[in-house]
Amino acid sequence: MLVKTYGSAIYGVSAMLVTVEVSVGKGVGFSIVGLPDNAVKESQQRIATAVLHCGYHIPGKKIVVNMAPADVKKEGAAYDLTIAIGILAASGEMRADDLSQYLIMGELSLDGTLRPIKGVLPIAIEARRLKYKGIIVPQENAREAAIVNNLEVYGATNVRQVIDHLNGEQMIQPTIVDTRAEFAAHLNQYEYDFADVKGQEILKRALEIAAAGGHNVIMIGPPGSGKTMLAKRMPSILPPLSLEEALETTQIHSVAGKMRQQDSLIAVRPFRAPHHTVSDVALVGGGTNPQPGEISLAHNGVLFLDELPEFKRSVLEVLRQPMEERRVTVSRAKLTVDYPASFMLVAAMNPCPCGYYNHPTIQCTCPPGAVKKYMNKVSGPLLDRIDIQVEVIPVPFSELSVKQSGESSADIRQRVIAARKIQEERFKGCPGVHCNAQMGSKLFNLYCVLDSESQEMMRTAMDRLGLSARAYDRILKVARTIADLAQSPNITAEHLAEALTFRSLDRESWGGI
Repeated sequence: MLVKTYGSAIYGVSAMLVTVEVSVGKGVGFSIVGLPDNAVKESQQRIATAVLHCGYHIPGKKIVVNMAPADVKKEGAAYDLTIAIGILAASGEMRADDLSQYLIMGELSLDGTLRPIKGVLPIAIEARRLKYKGIIVPQENAREAAIVNNLEVYGATNVRQVIDHLNGEQMIQPTIVDTRAEFAAHLNQYEYDFADVKGQEILKRALEIAAAGGHNVIMIGPPGSGKTMLAKRMPSILPPLSLEEALETTQIHSVAGKMRQQDSLIAVRPFRAPHHTVSDVALVGGGTNPQPGEISLAHNGVLFLDELPEFKRSVLEVLRQPMEERRVTVSRAKLTVDYPASFMLVAAMNPCPCGYYNHPTIQCTCPPGAVKKYMNKVSGPLLDRIDIQVEVIPVPFSELSVKQSGESSADIRQRVIAARKIQEERFKGCPGVHCNAQMGSKLFNLYCVLDSESQEMMRTAMDRLGLSARAYDRILKVARTIADLAQSPNITAEHLAEALTFRSLDRESWGGI
């Protein structure tokens, strides 16, 4: 008897249909064809033991399993349940009438229980697109899949539950999640708040400007000056995620297997802080079985690189193209996948190996040339792509001892949202452009126009600081954001002057090196 069941394969952040054809006939043997990897081939032993523990058995006949399309590699143990149901239906152990209505995925334990799998959200989206009645997945994945509306999601704990449901004997109750209510309930729930930060008003202002325009930031200062503390609070002042952005972000984290059982929808902007020992593949994505990297997991959020010069040079250089293109293309001999990577880079570093260069009270102990050598670990092209470069000064005791709380993240966020609304209106007819940092040359020439006074100020700054053409563009984009925060239609000399103060780390000017 020939039976077809349906599963799905993940490529990039999307899913594609996989048809599992099972034939049970005369003879002896078990074979799986259709480019399965080792995890899929090993499913025979898991399936046989699991169904036996649930009161069923695999017939001692010739079983052939074909996974179509046969020229696409199938990876992982998520096809266990799809194959098991196909074998039981083909051998007459259960009904096969309703199999065409469901997309079935799950990994089996030896006792027949279902283990959670990766990428359930894109699989559910594909099932809805193909107009399946429902999707059967492990119970731990049910809430994640249920955020896709117009699709019945059945979360099962073991194989017997799935068989009883498909036989019509004991139906599994569908998991229902009100996506909009779930999104609203978890919106703007932040662990950290700017109100906890004492002093550092200049740095707070820099981060507010960065959030308002989507600009990249680097903070340079001695240990304990508050760089990491402020970076962790960055998501709390960014505009809230839209529902579309939340779904896109959740999809990436689902593919990477980062979703917890209680999670259904990521409603706050992600904050990723990889250690400086991270590899270039882990940061940008890829691998033998391509997976999203840290920059894709930070999509629509913040990527924080602490101790920037301690990262390997090759790791930092792979950031340059994604920062411009806002997506990553991983190319291999047999496949090419795209991962979105629209993130805000927030970096932090010490000014020198000992950490106290330019410190107001502590003497730097580094030998001559050490500061320049340390700064040279971060390439000029990468620094050029960082719009806001700000020096962090330690907070004096007089400010630390103040009992009064600082301005809250909610208050700062309101100003950021107001500035972003101006930018949304400005770029309404420009697909893919949502904030000032994303402006191309055409939009830049249209919206970053300087008056004569500002032109002269910019010319002087270019000559004195030795700025590159890219730095010129970045400064004007930051000035445009400052003007938006001030609700000003034009960039004035005042806005430009403030933008220039945030290029203090350019190699030709900072610290006289």
